[in-house]
Amino acid sequence: MKLAVIGAGWAGLACAVAATRAGARVTVFESARQPGGRARRVEADGLVLDNGQHILIGAYTATLGLMHELGIAPEAVLQRQPLDLRHADGRGLRVPAGLPPPLDLAVAIATARGWTWRDKLSLLRTAGRWRRAGFACDPAATVADLCRDLAPAVQQLLIEPLCVSALNTPMQEASGAVFLRVLRDALFGEPGGADLLLPRVDLGALLPDAAAAWLGARDATIRLGSRVDELVRDGEGWRIDGQAFDRVVLATSAWEGARLAAHLAPDWAATARAMDHVPTGTVYVRHAPGLADGPPLRALHADADRPAQFVFDLQRLRGQPGLAAFVCSACSAGREALTAQVLTQAAAQLGWQELDPVLTVVEKRATFACRPGLVRPAMALAPGLLACGDHIEGPYPATLEGAVRSGLAAAAAALQ
Repeated sequence: MKLAVIGAGWAGLACAVAATRAGARVTVFESARQPGGRARRVEADGLVLDNGQHILIGAYTATLGLMHELGIAPEAVLQRQPLDLRHADGRGLRVPAGLPPPLDLAVAIATARGWTWRDKLSLLRTAGRWRRAGFACDPAATVADLCRDLAPAVQQLLIEPLCVSALNTPMQEASGAVFLRVLRDALFGEPGGADLLLPRVDLGALLPDAAAAWLGARDATIRLGSRVDELVRDGEGWRIDGQAFDRVVLATSAWEGARLAAHLAPDWAATARAMDHVPTGTVYVRHAPGLADGPPLRALHADADRPAQFVFDLQRLRGQPGLAAFVCSACSAGREALTAQVLTQAAAQLGWQELDPVLTVVEKRATFACRPGLVRPAMALAPGLLACGDHIEGPYPATLEGAVRSGLAAAAAALQ
């Protein structure tokens, strides 16, 4: 079977690897000059950086399995640590290592700093109620609706950072059903599911480079810098800019998929086009004093004027002296304003002065807004035409794991 995969992001690469392994002759089309999509390497001022910092978690079983298949040892490229949402002032929650769930979460709640016993009991009661309900809720419920009985301190120090980092959507707008699904898999699933996996290498080296090399070694074709202009039906198959294929998988962004499918599956294209997207920002700075104790990642107090939820110490994590990255999910400011806000926030919350901004990356359509009742495009568009990506219908929000799982599912469907 001749299979075309349009897009070499994480979903497209996962699809291409699975299809090649199953015996298909795969050609990957990618408009950019490098693979990786919205999780890729960038360079600035002689530094190797990323277009946005990513956090993986231990529950990302599909992504970790794909890494193993590509010959990547996750322990070599990812630093594993227990979930730690403590702030610079010590307040917050840290999940201990070595205990099975949900005992580890219970201990974390009991030992959390900055919460009263009444705060802790409110979280234990609420978490127990979620578990008894099978982590299901009214599809119209927001995360804020689910957390009405939680103490304000718990919402501020736990729920808000978890929600915005996992769903890239404020808790007042975010889907409660998707949030509970993430909590179930991370905090109440297998031991280590909530562990943070922090990349020690740039995003290209984390998976896309190895995937491209793996595909090339097995005679798959990867056409970088090749934007697809025309996709048409050709009998039982398809033609991409005049080249014949048996099946096609759209592993593109929602808006690019809508462009290619507008005349083939107009309803699908309309659904993809209607999705709301949320920007994310990453501010890289030099001359950072670094995080002297604890993990190389720290949670920050965030609001409209203090946009960063986390800071990464890249000197400790990647060996890049004096470099730090501030992550701003669901941010609304432009580059200059975002940079200024982060510098002020760093001085106030970390005591970091005289930082030198290196690069501020704002991905205006980084993820989709994960709201209640969101209708996402289906995997199947037409006979022999499928789609994959973190925005395609599925149980997870816009994450690397969602992208990889979608790619693997599309490959399986294409080869049936």
